[in-house]
Amino acid sequence: MTKNDERHHSYRGPGLSKYNPPIVLTFVQENSDELEDLINVLPGETLENNRWSQLYEQVLGIQIKYDWAAKGNLYYQKLGVALASGNLPDIVRVNGEQLRQLSNAGMIQDLTQVYEDYAAPLTKEILGQEGTGPFEAATVDGKLMGIPETDSSIEEAEFIWIRTDWLERLGLQPPKTMQDVLVISKAFTDQDPDQNKKKDTMGLPITQNLWDPVMGLTGFMAGYEAYPNLWIQEDSGKLVYGAVQPSVKKALKVLQDMYRTGQIDKEFMYNDGVKVKEQLTNGKYGMMYGQQWGSFWVEANYSQDRSARWKAFPIVSNTEKAAKVPLRFATHQFLAVKKGYAHPEAIVKLLNLHLEKNWGATAEYETYYSTPYPVWKLSPVTPYPALKNLDAYYQIEEARRTGNSAVLKDEARAIQKYMDGFVTRNDLIGWGWEKTYGPTGAFAILDHYRKNNQLLYDSFAGASTDTMIDMEPILDTLKNDTFINIIIGRPLEDFDSFVKEWYRLGGAKMTEEVNEWYRNKKE
Repeated sequence: MTKNDERHHSYRGPGLSKYNPPIVLTFVQENSDELEDLINVLPGETLENNRWSQLYEQVLGIQIKYDWAAKGNLYYQKLGVALASGNLPDIVRVNGEQLRQLSNAGMIQDLTQVYEDYAAPLTKEILGQEGTGPFEAATVDGKLMGIPETDSSIEEAEFIWIRTDWLERLGLQPPKTMQDVLVISKAFTDQDPDQNKKKDTMGLPITQNLWDPVMGLTGFMAGYEAYPNLWIQEDSGKLVYGAVQPSVKKALKVLQDMYRTGQIDKEFMYNDGVKVKEQLTNGKYGMMYGQQWGSFWVEANYSQDRSARWKAFPIVSNTEKAAKVPLRFATHQFLAVKKGYAHPEAIVKLLNLHLEKNWGATAEYETYYSTPYPVWKLSPVTPYPALKNLDAYYQIEEARRTGNSAVLKDEARAIQKYMDGFVTRNDLIGWGWEKTYGPTGAFAILDHYRKNNQLLYDSFAGASTDTMIDMEPILDTLKNDTFINIIIGRPLEDFDSFVKEWYRLGGAKMTEEVNEWYRNKKE
């Protein structure tokens, strides 16, 4: 190990040893407007030649190459063709169904021993923050067939983001119940909150994807004890799927009424997140449901209208009881290694170095994670600690409370710097950070959710069952199409037909498989 390598890590195990001569590791890349915009503001950096690719080659002797890159649906079409034909890159990112299919076809490698031997202690600690569920989901017939890209379940928590200047203008209070939410939605639609004497505002933004993490329906439906994307435990102890429970029908009736009265865009079923964000930016909405990073979406509206005062509030229920906050099992992607590739441990080495340079002893957070541009996206692998954002909030809150900034680690220190820039210089870039990490921001509410026992975790965290592989895409499409059609005016009784069809088309079998997993887990 050279002196230069020592600057980048202090770990001495095999998981950060360097290949000499260098090796080539191929991926495919899902491109996006956001990634292209990022590269455009980073002079001299490209998808294949950037700070991360240079670091991986310098420290590990791994040269990153991309067989191809594509955007959106085209990416998934090309990936589907590649998986079906066996024309895989060395490392492929797949979902649970694809992982099991590739494993059954003998096209990917068993990584059980590779992970055990090469994962650094920091990697094992961080990828273990979500418990055993992600690794169970990546295990097929007792073998670890992919490295889970562990995502954070707690980050699924939703909030209601509201323009408080509109509330005040219309003489309204922040919501305490769903009835209050409905009053606000109607007022924001009918009472000209922007005072432009035009009927051009609406109450609730929704995207065509219904469950998007920002401007989706997850938090709204939770207000009616409806959890359409979770497996939940009945009083009997059995697991049932949330989408087929009677509470969903009640929520759909409310949404149907909102659509009929113009509170929901008449063309929401055609609008993706980009389109709805554009409407939000242009001041068409003053309320939305969304996760903690929703602050950066409403920031776009603030950048256009500096009188806009957005604030996060807790989601609410249709009773006096505190709402349960649904948290889906968040790990859905896995990194698999093509059968026959000579260096399966290379993927673990990338994960080790990525985590080390962002959260390890030699971290350079403002070089490799946030400059404050999100340069972490330049890496082909992007693992992160599931609790990192909440931990950063706790550090910031402790520093606020004690006046001791020494408690701030790299990420928290950078966030505090952005917020200070907003408070002292009105820097726009700190505005969204303050709405999320400030003393009354989203994470303060998440902390309250935790302490108040409001977090409702998905009860199923296993590998995709056989029926899920075969039928889940069809059942999900059935669910989404039915819900959209009811919202736009189909009879509410369509929900009852949907429930019967869901069970008939595989839901009954899937429920059996999920409960078998649940029984075995408890034994």
